[in-house]
Amino acid sequence: MIKSIKTWLSVAILAVSAAGCSVKYSASGASIDQGASTVNVRFIENRAPINNPTLSQKLTQKLRDKITSQTRLTQINENAPKADYEFKATITGYSFSNAAVTNVDQAATSRLNVTVNVVFIKRIGDKKGFTQSFSRSAEFKATQLPSTVENGLLDDQIIPGITDDIFNRAFANW
Repeated sequence: MIKSIKTWLSVAILAVSAAGCSVKYSASGASIDQGASTVNVRFIENRAPINNPTLSQKLTQKLRDKITSQTRLTQINENAPKADYEFKATITGYSFSNAAVTNVDQAATSRLNVTVNVVFIKRIGDKKGFTQSFSRSAEFKATQLPSTVENGLLDDQIIPGITDDIFNRAFANW
């Protein structure tokens, strides 16, 4: 009898504790603070010495789309009152380099590198945001001209990779 009361009491305490949690998880694995409804992904500025003229727009839109499609957050206008979550980012690096050299000191593979510095502000929940740099690179044959592969590398590898990294750091606690 006492054992069944202890078991029932333990289950009741566990249920009450679980009901008091303030973080909700979505099917995408994102954890969003209870009561959070808005996000502001500000336009990502391109301050890299060398840059692609479409990178800022593509990266900004990809991050906005990922957040609104995989969370219940609504993107608000940049001039609207403060959002529950806010992203301010700057592209700080954009470069081409040699990735692999053959035995005759000739490049076999080249690499496109992109670095984005992100400031994530939380105005709800634990209010623990972050400032962090995210970098991604993609390799291509050195015999190809960078201008012919650049947009494909950005669209297929680099932008999705950086977007996933930022999203996971902000909403999946990675």
